[in-house]
Amino acid sequence: MSLAHVILGLLQQQERTGYDLKTECFDDCISHLWPADQAQIYRTLDKLESQGWITCTVEIQHDRPNRKVYRITEAGEAELTHWLQTHHPLPVLREPLLAQLYFAAQLPNEEIVYLLEQELEARQEKLAQCEAIETLSLSHPTASREQKLHQLVLDLVKQREQTYLDWLEKAIRAMHTLRDRNNS
Repeated sequence: MSLAHVILGLLQQQERTGYDLKTECFDDCISHLWPADQAQIYRTLDKLESQGWITCTVEIQHDRPNRKVYRITEAGEAELTHWLQTHHPLPVLREPLLAQLYFAAQLPNEEIVYLLEQELEARQEKLAQCEAIETLSLSHPTASREQKLHQLVLDLVKQREQTYLDWLEKAIRAMHTLRDRNNS
């Protein structure tokens, strides 16, 4: 998945400024799926514009800096549709914690437990952020097709975080058991 396609999808929903993309979309709406900082967003907007997938209109503002409003073009819509219809290979997950654990045998158990507890806290925070996202349930009669798709995605993200939390708790218990055995 690429940031360019995420931005095309957001611009297909409605025209936006780079600032709107950052604050209304990446910070408030899809941060659980695809984080992006402001510099990445603006670089990608420039790239999309040079490819002809979006256009930009400058709105003159007298009391504030001018606004650049981006909208998707027909070519951008075609690219987005192609991307939406294409199955992509499974992503290669790079989990720093797992790499650390793989080589952590040289560390004392207490340090490994501390590392696991830090990850547990971060994952609990992410799950809480996902649970705070308000969406209509899949069975709600007024839920739109788009809202139902958003809920399906959010459900998977929450399940993934809960699975990670369950594994972390198991790993912490295992490290405590190892410590108890080594102390006896």
